[in-house]
Amino acid sequence: MKKSILVGLGIGISSISFSQNRQAQGKVVDEVEGRPIAGATVEYGQNKKSVTDENGRFFFDCQIAQVVKVAATDYVNGSGTVKNCDDILLITMKPTVMKNLNEVEITATSNTQKEMLYQPSSIAKLGVTEIKRGNGLFMDDAINTNIPGVTMQRRTVSAGQTFNIRGYGNGARGTNGVNSNFDSQGSKVYLNGIPITDAEGITLMDDIDFGSIGGVEVLKGPSGSLYGLAIAGVVNLKTVKPQAGKISIGQDAMFGSYGLQRYTTTLQIGTARSSLLVNYGKQKYDGFMQHTASTKDFVNVFGTYEANEKQSMNVYFGYSNSYDERNGELTAGQYDTLDYSGNPAYVKNNAHSNVISARAGFGHTYKFTKNFSNTTSVFATGISSNVSSAGGWTDKLPVNYGIRSTFDYNRKLGDKFNLSGVTGIEAQQQNAQTIGYNMVKDSLNPTGYNIIGSMRSNTYAISKTASYFTEWTLAMPYEISLAAGVGISNMAIELNDRFYVASNNSANPNTLHKPTHYSKSYNGLVSPHVAINKVINKQISVYASYGMGYKAPVSSYFYIPLTGQLNTNLKPEIGTQYEIGTKGTLLNNKLSYQVALFNAIYTNKMTVVAVPNAANTATSYTYVANGGTQNNKGIEAVVKYTIINSETGFVKSLTPFVNVAYSNFKYEDFKYQQLNSAKTDVVEVDYSGKVVAGVPPITFNAGVDFATNFGLYANATYSYRDKVYYTSDNLNQADAFSLVNAKIGYSKTFFKHLSLDAYFGANNITGTQYYQMLFVNQVPDAYLPGPNKINFFGGVNLKYNF
Repeated sequence: MKKSILVGLGIGISSISFSQNRQAQGKVVDEVEGRPIAGATVEYGQNKKSVTDENGRFFFDCQIAQVVKVAATDYVNGSGTVKNCDDILLITMKPTVMKNLNEVEITATSNTQKEMLYQPSSIAKLGVTEIKRGNGLFMDDAINTNIPGVTMQRRTVSAGQTFNIRGYGNGARGTNGVNSNFDSQGSKVYLNGIPITDAEGITLMDDIDFGSIGGVEVLKGPSGSLYGLAIAGVVNLKTVKPQAGKISIGQDAMFGSYGLQRYTTTLQIGTARSSLLVNYGKQKYDGFMQHTASTKDFVNVFGTYEANEKQSMNVYFGYSNSYDERNGELTAGQYDTLDYSGNPAYVKNNAHSNVISARAGFGHTYKFTKNFSNTTSVFATGISSNVSSAGGWTDKLPVNYGIRSTFDYNRKLGDKFNLSGVTGIEAQQQNAQTIGYNMVKDSLNPTGYNIIGSMRSNTYAISKTASYFTEWTLAMPYEISLAAGVGISNMAIELNDRFYVASNNSANPNTLHKPTHYSKSYNGLVSPHVAINKVINKQISVYASYGMGYKAPVSSYFYIPLTGQLNTNLKPEIGTQYEIGTKGTLLNNKLSYQVALFNAIYTNKMTVVAVPNAANTATSYTYVANGGTQNNKGIEAVVKYTIINSETGFVKSLTPFVNVAYSNFKYEDFKYQQLNSAKTDVVEVDYSGKVVAGVPPITFNAGVDFATNFGLYANATYSYRDKVYYTSDNLNQADAFSLVNAKIGYSKTFFKHLSLDAYFGANNITGTQYYQMLFVNQVPDAYLPGPNKINFFGGVNLKYNF
C-alpha cells in the first residue's frame, strides 16, 4: 500500500514538474490591425526572456496560471495569463502612437520589407480612421478627401461608382443601352483578394458593402507586372477584421437626412489561429431629388484559419440585393438654375439599377520552406442585373470564375544582399448574356411608368483573360533596393448576336449583311516595370520608377445596338508612366509626408463619341473610338502632422492633415472621325492640345482629427475642386466648388464588455452647389448633383465583448 502511494506521488510530482517545464507557444499581435508584432520582448517565469519572431511568435516554459508580459516600441505593455499549455497564448498590444511610414504595411509588393517607406511607387493606404470620418457608407468621401490624384464618383446615391486614377477613367464607356451602368474601367479592384473587376476589365461596384470595408490600398499608375490588365492602377479593399482574442456581437444603427437609414448586425470571433466575421446590413435612402431612392441588403462572411506554421486558409462569401433609382443627368441649364427635376425621359422609363449578386472565394497559403511559399485563390461571381434609362431596358446575366496563384521567394545572397520575388498567374473567364429592350407606354396606365416593349438586341459574350507576371526586388547595401518585373497578358472576346432579323441576312449581295458571330484576341501584351529606392536613416526614402500597362476593349464596344453595326477597328490602349518621389517621417515621427511627380502617357486612348437625338435634347446613342494620345503630368503631395499623441491627460491625439494634386493633362495627336448630329456625314474631330476632360487641374483637401482619453472625438474636413472641362473640345466647363464636413462622437467601453460609439455629423455645411458625378463628353445632359443644402447623419454602435 505504501509503495503504491509513493509511486502515485512520484507520478504526480513528475507530471507537475513536466507541466512546469514543457514548452508552450505564444503570439503577439497588434490589437487594431491584427498583424504580428516582431521584436517584442517577452518576460515569464523567474526573469526569463524571449523575443518574438517575424510572425509574432515566441516559445516559453509553460506553467498554468503564470503571467507572461510583453513590451514593444510604440505599444502599451501587454500581458496574458496561461490557462492551457496546449493552446497558443495570444497577447494583443495597443498602439501608443499614430502609425508612421515605417510601420504602415502594404500587400502589393515583391519586397519582403512591406513598410511603405521601402516601396518605390506612389501607394495610398486608408484605415478605419479615414474611412469613418464621414458616415462610412459610400467610400467616395474617403477616397476624394485623402488620396490626391484619385477621384471616385457615383451615379446614384450608392451605385454606378467609378474611379479616375491620375486622369485615367473618364471618357470611355460602352454603347448606350447595353452597358448602361457606366462602370469603372482601367483599374483592377479586389475585395479580400477576390477580383471585383470581371474578365473584360469592367468593375461593377453597386453590390459592394462599403460600410463593411476596414481598409483600402490604392496603387497609382500602370501595374501590369503584378496585376495584368491594370492600366490605371489597382484598388485593394478589405473588410473589417475581428479583434484578435475577442468574441463580440454588435448592432449599429444610423439615420440621416433624406430618409437615410443603415442597420448592421455583426458577429466577430478572433482567436490565435482563426477569425470569423459575419454581418448583415440593410440600407435605405429616399433621395434628395425625385426618383433617386435606394435600398440595399448585404451579407458578408469572411473567415481565416491558420492550421499550423506552414498552412493558412481564408474564405469569403458575399451576397447583395441592390436597387437604385435614377432620374437622369441634368443639362447645364438645369444645373445652373437649380432645377433638380431630372430628365423626364429617365423618370418616365422608371430608370433604375437593380443588381443581385453572390461572390465567393477561397484562398490557401502554404510555406514549403522559410523562404518559399505559394498562395492560391479561386473565386466565382454570379450577377443578375436589370437596368433602365432614357435609352431603354437592359438585362444582363454575367458569371465570372477564375484563379490567382503566386509563388513568393526570399533568399539572402551573402551578408549584404537579399533577393525576393513573386511569380504567378491570374486567369478569369466570364460568360454573359445581355438583352436590350425598347420601352413603350403602358396602355393600361398611360400616365404611369413605361414598360418593357420589343426586344432590340440579344448578345452572348465569352471573355477570357490570363496574366502571367513576375517581379523581383534586390536589397543592397546602404538601404538601396532595385525592383524589376514584367507581366504578359492575353485577352479573348467572343461576341454572339442572338437577335435575328431577316433583313440582316438578305439574299441580295449588295445589301449590308450583319454578322452574328465575332471574335477578337489581344495576345502578348507585355508590361515591364523597373524601380529603384533609397532609404535614408530609416526615416526618408527617395525613388524613381517606370511602368507599363494595357487596357483592352470590352465586348460592348464592338456592337452598337441602335444601328446594328460592329465596331471592329479598336486597339488596346497602352499606358506608360515615369515617376519620381519621396516619402518619410520627420520631427521625431510627428510629421509624415509623401510627394510624387509623374508623367503618364496613354496611347490609342479610347473615348466615347456621343450622337445626339434629332431634337438635340439628349444623347441618342454612343460608340467608342481610339482617339490618340493623352499626356498626363502631375504633382501630388500629402502631409500629416501629429501635434499631440498621449495616453494620459485630456487630449489623446490632435492630427491635422493636408493633401494637394496639380494635374497638367493634355491631348496629343488626338483625332478621330464621328457622325455629325444629322447622322448624314462623317466629320473629323481634333482635340490635340486641349485639356483632358473630367480632371480638375487642382484639388486640395485639409482636415483635422481630434480625440480625448475619455472618449470624445471629432473631425472636420475641407475639400476644394477646381473648374473642370467636361467635354474634350474644352467648350463646356463646370464651376469650382468647396465642401466642408464635420463629425463629433463619443466612444467608451463600460463594465469591460459593453462598447458604445455614438456620433453626429454634417455634410456640406456651407450649402454649396456641387456635382456628385460629371459625365464626360455627354452633352447636353452631363450633371449629377449632390445635395446643395446641409445634410445630417447620426447613429449609435453597440458591441458586447465576451
